[in-house]
Amino acid sequence: MIEISGLEKNLSGNMVLRGVSLKIEKGSTCVIIGRSGCGKSVLLKHIVGILKPDKGRILIDGKDITLLNERDLDVLRLKIGLVFQGGALFDSMNVGENVGFGLIEHDRIPQVEISNRVEESLSMVGLSGISNLMPADLSGGMKKRVALARALCIKPEIILYDEPTTGLDPISADSINELIKNLHDRINITSIVVTHDMRSAYKISDKIAMLYQGKIIAEGAPEEIQVTKDLVVHQFINGLAHGPITEKLRLL
Repeated sequence: MIEISGLEKNLSGNMVLRGVSLKIEKGSTCVIIGRSGCGKSVLLKHIVGILKPDKGRILIDGKDITLLNERDLDVLRLKIGLVFQGGALFDSMNVGENVGFGLIEHDRIPQVEISNRVEESLSMVGLSGISNLMPADLSGGMKKRVALARALCIKPEIILYDEPTTGLDPISADSINELIKNLHDRINITSIVVTHDMRSAYKISDKIAMLYQGKIIAEGAPEEIQVTKDLVVHQFINGLAHGPITEKLRLL
């Protein structure tokens, strides 16, 4: 469904992406791991068309989105739900308005249908009946669920998650992992998850890809990544203080 080929991006003189190539099958969950600041979120912004690459292609259903104009990108974005790190809810809107925001912005559909879609989406994430609450009334885990409901409300074909468990306690984080996994099994949606939480990565992924120094240096099923011979990947997934990653940083 998604094919990224030779993607390059320079931001303020920093070569963030140096030829990223990755294929993501329809209906699968691909987890992209890597250190903070390595370009994972930048890669997501390219997939949704917020950023354009300096070089390379991104094919979604065979169409190169890097060549689309803004109007065609808006149409594409209706197929893609984005769950921002931290939720990114609008404080001045209640839960229902937050969840239905994408429909209000992009589609001229009756308010009653928007309300039905909002309640359906909240039900899917286990939060029925909270449309009138404000974001300030929600716990961190509930905010993450509302953010996911907002992504689901447009009935996307693809969902992108940016660090979905960051800032949550272990129990809340695992409930989000369970939710992502159950939604995948229920609606067979294609998912890309950016994280450095290996517990999450192993639990929800069909494939794990590691981004390092602007390139995908390893990819495979969770069980393959766990027994990797690559010393860089081994250091990262095991959270080791000593290894080639930190040795390179010390030399710099």
